Amino acid sequence: MARRYTPEKREVSPDVRYGKLEIQEMINRIMIKGKKSTATRLMYDALELVEDRTGKDPVETFDAALKNVSPLMEVRPRRVGGATYQVPMEVEPSRRKTLAMRWIIAASRARSGKSFAEKLAGELMDAATNQGAAYRRREEAHRMAEANRAFSHFRL
Repeated sequence: MARRYTPEKREVSPDVRYGKLEIQEMINRIMIKGKKSTATRLMYDALELVEDRTGKDPVETFDAALKNVSPLMEVRPRRVGGATYQVPMEVEPSRRKTLAMRWIIAASRARSGKSFAEKLAGELMDAATNQGAAYRRREEAHRMAEANRAFSHFRL
């Protein structure tokens, strides 16, 4: 059933240090129980670690990681005559970014040992070089879409 009301999108201001909207969105997604200052510190620590380890601009690495993890296609369930088909659909840009951030954070939390800043830095560096759990998640989504291409005529 479709929703009657769609909530308006909230305006997010760019982050303080780099002036990037994506970094602030990432901070907001890392945040647990409203502790924004902790989330901000973790994000900036991770970006500093990326800079120390790669010697490159951390914002470029962050952007590359987001770009590499963003899925182009995903499958969505569609009921047709009692059967549920996984229909491949293109992902709209805002959802693409949201999924990429969500997957990077989830993969970072799942990594073993160390502080969260180190885990996040590791996952960002991996994602920037087309590796890591978040990147595998995107590849899995693409494989599912490819496997279910036969149902693409059931578009929503």
